[in-house]
Amino acid sequence: MPLVSLLIGAVVVDRVAAARAEGRTAQAFQDGMGTAERPSAHVGGFPVLTQLAEGRLSHVDLTAHDIPADGSARPLPVTKLTVGLDGLKTSGSADEAHARSVEATAFVSYEDVSAALGVSLSRGDEPGRINATAGLPLVGDVTVSAALSAAKGNRIAFADVRTVKGELIPPLKALLDKALEEPVPLENVPEGLHLRSVTTENGIDARFTGRSVTFRPSSSSTA
Repeated sequence: MPLVSLLIGAVVVDRVAAARAEGRTAQAFQDGMGTAERPSAHVGGFPVLTQLAEGRLSHVDLTAHDIPADGSARPLPVTKLTVGLDGLKTSGSADEAHARSVEATAFVSYEDVSAALGVSLSRGDEPGRINATAGLPLVGDVTVSAALSAAKGNRIAFADVRTVKGELIPPLKALLDKALEEPVPLENVPEGLHLRSVTTENGIDARFTGRSVTFRPSSSSTA
């Protein structure tokens, strides 16, 4: 019985340490990204006390919602950002958190993309494609299909634009060109992450990876 009590006590202490580590990591991420709410955080592995003693957490998962995109000409807020951090080393003051490697996925709703671009976007008929619809009074609507891809600078590019419905008359073409010709930057993800791929389903999923990434308050993060 004393051994069982000792083991239970050790688990409780370890969980308290894990909760504190999760809180510190979530706070550092919130300060760095400027999220309205603190993200959820989960520290993997057991025991956590051993990891803390070594100064590095083996794996941490973070999930943040509604990350704003202030200061952008075409603001594209991230609806949901999931981040997996491996080899996370925290500073003694918890002012920053450094990860050996990071994988992240940013989900952006079609509603937010539509608001940013000024045309209505929806899922395309083929994987990796979206439909964009533009309309004008007395003119009607036109819908085009475009392929999405990852471009340099953590930007989403539109290519291979095809008309799928309506007539692409000059006024509507001008609206769609303005929306789709230039890649759209995802400016509200941590610095040091690089966009690798883009997929479409109920919205746009952008997959990022990074190595040696540091999350700092008031500066997002720096590689």
